[in-house]
Amino acid sequence: MDEFGVYAVFGVNGPPQRLLRAEGSCRVSAAVPPSVRQVVLFSSGPWGERICLNAELINADQIPITIGKLTPYNKCLSWEQWEEETWTDVVTLNVSLEGGNLTNSQPELIIAVNEYTPKNPTAPLADRELSSKRKRERSAEEDDGDRMSKTRGEENICPNGVKEKATPVRKGKSQVKSQKLFGTGADASEVKAAVNESGVTPPQNAARMKSRQTKTPTQTSSLVGPSGRWGQTLCPIDAQTAILIGGQGARMQFCKDPMWKLCTEDLSWVAAETLAEGPTPEARIGHSAIFDPDSKRIFVFGGSKNKKWFNDVHILDTQSWRWTMVEAQGKVPPLAYHSCSMFRGELFVLGGVFPRPNPEPDGCSDSLYIFNPHLSIWYQPIVTGDKPSPRSGHSACVMQERYIYVFGGWDTPVCYNDMFMLDLGLMEFSVVKTSGKAPSPRSWHGSAVLSETKFLIHGGYNGNNALSDTFVFDIDTNSWTELKLAQLSLPRAGHSMVTMETPDHHGYSEDSSVSAGRTLLVFGGGDNEGTFFSDVTSVSVEELLAAA
Repeated sequence: MDEFGVYAVFGVNGPPQRLLRAEGSCRVSAAVPPSVRQVVLFSSGPWGERICLNAELINADQIPITIGKLTPYNKCLSWEQWEEETWTDVVTLNVSLEGGNLTNSQPELIIAVNEYTPKNPTAPLADRELSSKRKRERSAEEDDGDRMSKTRGEENICPNGVKEKATPVRKGKSQVKSQKLFGTGADASEVKAAVNESGVTPPQNAARMKSRQTKTPTQTSSLVGPSGRWGQTLCPIDAQTAILIGGQGARMQFCKDPMWKLCTEDLSWVAAETLAEGPTPEARIGHSAIFDPDSKRIFVFGGSKNKKWFNDVHILDTQSWRWTMVEAQGKVPPLAYHSCSMFRGELFVLGGVFPRPNPEPDGCSDSLYIFNPHLSIWYQPIVTGDKPSPRSGHSACVMQERYIYVFGGWDTPVCYNDMFMLDLGLMEFSVVKTSGKAPSPRSWHGSAVLSETKFLIHGGYNGNNALSDTFVFDIDTNSWTELKLAQLSLPRAGHSMVTMETPDHHGYSEDSSVSAGRTLLVFGGGDNEGTFFSDVTSVSVEELLAAA
């Protein structure tokens, strides 16, 4: 096939059927046969000037079941019904091509698709499909029935939703009236105060969110900035640039615009998904992304997508702009909402949520894993002292190139505001006894290093509400100071916070020890009232340190 074309395979044994060709319509809608439970979409031939192909499966109500994208570097997508619980017998596949010769912008409706039925389907395949389907349906029923008594496994429950009055819900399969933002492995009675009174309406099941795209007013055909989201990462790579990766937005849909470049000179955005070659990471939230200034590479690890968990490592070389996926040795569990710190070229991954088989609820980790990029190997170091209890959604700040300070997090039904310090020279944990007014227990907060001795905590989620308060911790005095700043007064959780060397918009200080010329940037998050943010808030680090 030397000519460009886009093909779909409907069903396990179906033949490829051409949807788009080099010349012709750039938009096609195809009705998926009712008996089909798998769809594969792929391209063949040279892409030329074509940029990408947007694809979505929608149900009879025109609500997206899942959304994906083909690019010259990612040429295949696949979906299965048992991973999409909103998949009904009336499903349509819509595809639209961007770039190249757009000769016809009107959709071409394919009324019927040639359905292939094998004469002698093999028993093992049928048994596997039915078993898998029953297993997933049973899992979905257990998730719905025990939503108030389980688990961190509902890892994609986000700090948003339309808030309305709700009464505490007793554990029972027929009573699912309010949404918790964190799951629990305990009985509903144990977390009634922390979760059931949140008054948040139940979301769609997490499995319905696979690859969905947030539909926000700012999302148009020519985006000028990211759509609102939470659970993403914002990773600085130089004094003028930060890279945004992943996230999830309105209606619990994964963002269709998962990668952006932020220019800090004027806080402008450039869509970056199609700029990099190689296999891009699958859509996800709760992952980590960290930049190594020596190798000029971003390391993306873990995260989750619906009921899928990741322990993969993807590397973006910011000089060649190429993605690679690491084939690492050693073992590390799939993790989401963990912390990841860079120290002497290695990644230190602590805590996070990991999946367990049903019916046992998914659990939080208290383990430390280290990834060595040079050897492409995971290992667990020997650590001593009083290490943190299992948790997820916590923060970790590397201070003075010697210590990692771990704050807060969640292990259902407990939310933490304790502090631990890992001495990277001794590999020893210790509890930090603090003074001053400490932040209340929280998870999914933002943290950022301000100076050699101070870091900042802002916002987060306490089991009921998104928070708006801000605190600075001084490692010299082990003391907390609460800040009152108008720029940081908006409640948000699941947001990103970074400090960067930026142009002098606020004025420089004569004392270089207070990091003059650096700025704190806050992006995204949600307010637990149904709003997802896409704004960038900037505050001078000098101003923050002066207030502390």
